[in-house]
Amino acid sequence: TATILLEGAEGGSLQQLAEDMLREKKDFNINIHLASSLPLPSERDHLRPRIDLIAFVIDIKSKYSLKNIQASLAYVDVRFFLGKVCFLVTGVGRVNNCSVETNAIWKLGEDYCSPVIFCELELEGIRVATAQRLLRMLQICAGRVPGVSALYFSLL
Repeated sequence: TATILLEGAEGGSLQQLAEDMLREKKDFNINIHLASSLPLPSERDHLRPRIDLIAFVIDIKSKYSLKNIQASLAYVDVRFFLGKVCFLVTGVGRVNNCSVETNAIWKLGEDYCSPVIFCELELEGIRVATAQRLLRMLQICAGRVPGVSALYFSLL
C-alpha cells in the first residue's frame, strides 16, 4: 500500500482529485489523506500509515493558500524533501485572477528541491491527468518501480 497526503485548502477540488486517483486503474493499493494544514493531529499517530508522498496544493488565486503551505512546511521532516514532496499549483487557467506570483512558487520549489506542477483542478480532463501523474509519482515514491528513484523528481 502506498500513501499520499494532499495538503491544501482547495476543498471540493481536492476531494475530486482524490476520487479521481482512486478511480484510476492501478496494480497497488493506495491510501489518500486530505489535510487543510500541518501538523496532523497527534492523537491518531499510532493509526497513521507511513506517508510516501506529500502534495502541497497551492491555489494561485489565494495568498492565504501560499502562506498556509509555507507554514506547514516547517512540520515536514527534512528527509521528505529528497523526492517525497511536490507542489501542485491550481487555478492557473485564470491568470488575471492571480494573487500569488509564480516566481514565489518557483522559488519555493527551488528552496525545497521539489517539483512544481501547474494544473487546473476544476477542469475534469486536467484533473484526471493530474491524478494519473500523482499516482505515477506515488508509485515511484513507494518503491514500486524498480530502478527508479524519487530523487529524479527535481528534474521535472
